[in-house]
Amino acid sequence: MLSVQLLELRAKGQAIGHQEALLSASLRIAVLTALIASLSSAAATQVRATLDVSETLFSVVAGMNVCGYDQELQASSPIRTEVRADLVEASKSSAVFAAAKEMCRSYQDHRQGDAAHDLAQYVSLALNLGPPPEFSPKLREADLPPDAAYVLGFVPVLKEYYAAAKLHSIWLKHQPQYLGLIDRYHGPVAEMINSTDRYLRMPMSGYAGRSFNVYLEPMIAPGQVNSRNYLQDYYFVVVSPLGDDIHMEALRHTYLHFVLDPMIAKRATSLDRLKPILQAVQTAPMSEDYKTDMGLLAIECLVRAIEARTPVDPKLPEKARLALVERDEAEGFVLTGYFYEQLHDFEKGGTGLQNAFPDWLHNMDVAHEKKQASEITFATKSEPEVMQASKHVSQEKIDLAERALASGNPAEAGKLAQASLQANEDPSRAYFVLAKVASFSGDMQGAQTDFQKALETGKDPHVVAWSHIYLGRILDLQGERDSAVVQYKAALATSDVPADAKSTAERGLQQPYEPPTDKHQDQ
Repeated sequence: MLSVQLLELRAKGQAIGHQEALLSASLRIAVLTALIASLSSAAATQVRATLDVSETLFSVVAGMNVCGYDQELQASSPIRTEVRADLVEASKSSAVFAAAKEMCRSYQDHRQGDAAHDLAQYVSLALNLGPPPEFSPKLREADLPPDAAYVLGFVPVLKEYYAAAKLHSIWLKHQPQYLGLIDRYHGPVAEMINSTDRYLRMPMSGYAGRSFNVYLEPMIAPGQVNSRNYLQDYYFVVVSPLGDDIHMEALRHTYLHFVLDPMIAKRATSLDRLKPILQAVQTAPMSEDYKTDMGLLAIECLVRAIEARTPVDPKLPEKARLALVERDEAEGFVLTGYFYEQLHDFEKGGTGLQNAFPDWLHNMDVAHEKKQASEITFATKSEPEVMQASKHVSQEKIDLAERALASGNPAEAGKLAQASLQANEDPSRAYFVLAKVASFSGDMQGAQTDFQKALETGKDPHVVAWSHIYLGRILDLQGERDSAVVQYKAALATSDVPADAKSTAERGLQQPYEPPTDKHQDQ
């Protein structure tokens, strides 16, 4: 289980005239983990969440403020007013005025008529830029999020303005105020993470290299929250805190996605059985992405169920919590009630959510849930989404391959899995997909070879356990019962074996495998 055990303060001195050195804008909440025990050994894993400020983000939104971004100005932090005064003073220079004019021409040309939408695309741009003064994009233009790519032309004019207005000096002037925000809010954010981790009881495997990042930026409207996730590994929330308000519900929603999204990304092949439920939500007011991707719908319903079970006000009566569930279901998140009930029993036990969730999917009465969903009277509109990019849980080729396989397109899945191998994204999962594609086409020898390669190249419990199970099934079909039993036992010996794999392997030990008549019976 994750636990916030240490608040790490990183400091870098910067001399400013005769003043003492300032702390750099990099105070971070460090989320450290305990040793993770396995069957034979223990390993130390570190996962880190950060509460931070960014000169790049500051520069982009400062430019927006120069060019007419005035949303919620009167309700904003005093810091915003003070910085804007410095920007006005800088613009008295003819060189700065000329640079601002070019920058603002680009800004006005790309406005969408909605201040919140305009802000979202520039936040997306800032998150994908390197530090000033170069502001170099971190990705090729073709790989940038579409909203960031749309305003990429803002970068060269921002560079000119940054230099002319000496924006770095303005940033340094207000840096102590920014660091004060971090000092004020790091405690509440750390407690949110800690309490969420205690509730979920999640193991630490799979968190290496991933990050959850909260940026505080008082130059944006205090009513706005921008959350993003890129390639499953990098989650960002940009907020403008004011007083005691730091949008904790939105921060927690994003953090829940950070923790839970990988469960769906690695189980795309097991969601096909649930797809009939999508037929019942086609008229719901939620985003179209949820209506076509069962994984996205399931994980969003789970997140909302957790929020209803553990509201900000712990004294909220059950009737009010159920009202939250009904609201979510009316927006189209029709499995919220199902997961809400599962969580009721989950809270009484000691199983972590990662181990409980596969059982919830496996045991779901799809026909019943579809019928219930079809009887819901949907709302005319839904609340704005917190996670602006949660619909892009992962864009790696292997994840797209798994989704293609779950959607009944093995040919496309095979192509994507091969491309994933060439990109060296996750060879074990790629071989696992290729093995299933081979088995669909009747190539049992090719399937055996690829399942064995999946075992040799990875340690993911889902891939390992199910590779053993599929090898056992193939051997059963070939009449090699003793060898099949060895494979089923190996599946059960897998560290952190998923519950659905465990039950399937146990059936394999009891009797030889026979192909099911119902294509949705198993994995």
